[in-house]
Amino acid sequence: MKNSEAEQQHPCLYLEVCSHNEELRLPLHTSIVLFLLSYCESSSFKVFFVRSDSDNKSCSESLRAHLPESLRVCDLLTPEALPRLVRSCRLPAAVDESGRLCRAGLAVVLRHIIIRTVEADPSRKDVQALLGFKKTCLKACAEVSKWTRLCELDIPSAVEEHHQNPTDQTQQLPPAVLTLERRLAEPVKVHNDDKIRRQKLQEQRRREENCTSEGGGTPEFDLSRVSEGLELRAALAKLAMDSVPVGTTRENSEIRKVKTTDLPELEHVFAEGLYFTLTDVVLLPCIHQYLCSIQVHATSIFLHLPHLLRWYGRVQGVPGVHRAAKDCGLILSKVQVPTSSHFGLSQQENHYDLLPPEEGQEVTPDLHFVGGPRPTMAKLKVNNYLSFV
Repeated sequence: MKNSEAEQQHPCLYLEVCSHNEELRLPLHTSIVLFLLSYCESSSFKVFFVRSDSDNKSCSESLRAHLPESLRVCDLLTPEALPRLVRSCRLPAAVDESGRLCRAGLAVVLRHIIIRTVEADPSRKDVQALLGFKKTCLKACAEVSKWTRLCELDIPSAVEEHHQNPTDQTQQLPPAVLTLERRLAEPVKVHNDDKIRRQKLQEQRRREENCTSEGGGTPEFDLSRVSEGLELRAALAKLAMDSVPVGTTRENSEIRKVKTTDLPELEHVFAEGLYFTLTDVVLLPCIHQYLCSIQVHATSIFLHLPHLLRWYGRVQGVPGVHRAAKDCGLILSKVQVPTSSHFGLSQQENHYDLLPPEEGQEVTPDLHFVGGPRPTMAKLKVNNYLSFV
């Protein structure tokens, strides 16, 4: 009775394992939870592995190679040995100290791990930042959020299906992965991005002036390098817990007068935009396994995933990611990003056309906020409501 009470006073995690050729292996959902536990360096939970069948075996050596060293694995259970509350839930599941509250589902459990880690160690601002702006990252359930459904269900399922038959050409470029590639190619919309976009414009103009003064002719410089440098500095400043990006200064009057519609767009650094969040933690084990398989069976697919490959490289540069990956048996490697000369834009557009249109998607005119000084008056003037301004 005392042992039972002691176990209830400690939160527990129940993670699924399955068997393949009589060897235990980790489903992607379980790998994602273990990766987050390692990244957070969390020791708040007792971990129980649950087999999908009733054959109770001890953890094999191949399975232990993918478990963090700090993980407190208590036992390997059969479904019949689970607590009644957990038995009716879809794994992964987390049970609190009382044994009366169970949280189930990947996104819910991951957010709970982050919250418990920050409660145990409030100094872990890097872990708290995983929850994103207003702590809403993957907060909406998959039934109502297309983004949560894509990250929590569609991509892991697509990678699992691809692994079942990696040589099948119909599974080598899953629609879910292609949807993620398309999202990474879209402009970033983040809170208070007007300030960063004006900094980007200022850097572009400064670089243009430098090139003109040095060359004495038409300026030639790579805008993508300028943009990527600014977005990366903003992301790294966030990771370093700086309040503002490095080198931020007030823009000159000419930059402040530029309308928001004329400002350069921000590009994705990470999955949610400029900052490393829980979404990147969820996607990394999935995309890592997918890219490793593609590298063996169909390297030509890389030509259609340039943004995904860049994201994969940037995530590896986040402090703590390599340590957590190594702790979980993931060997991260650099993948060569194809250049635009290897394929045309039409080739990418053809692959995007394979995606089904999103439900409820309506074509609406793109209404932008007109920025700059006196924005309200400027908007009225643009729309011919004021002729004397």
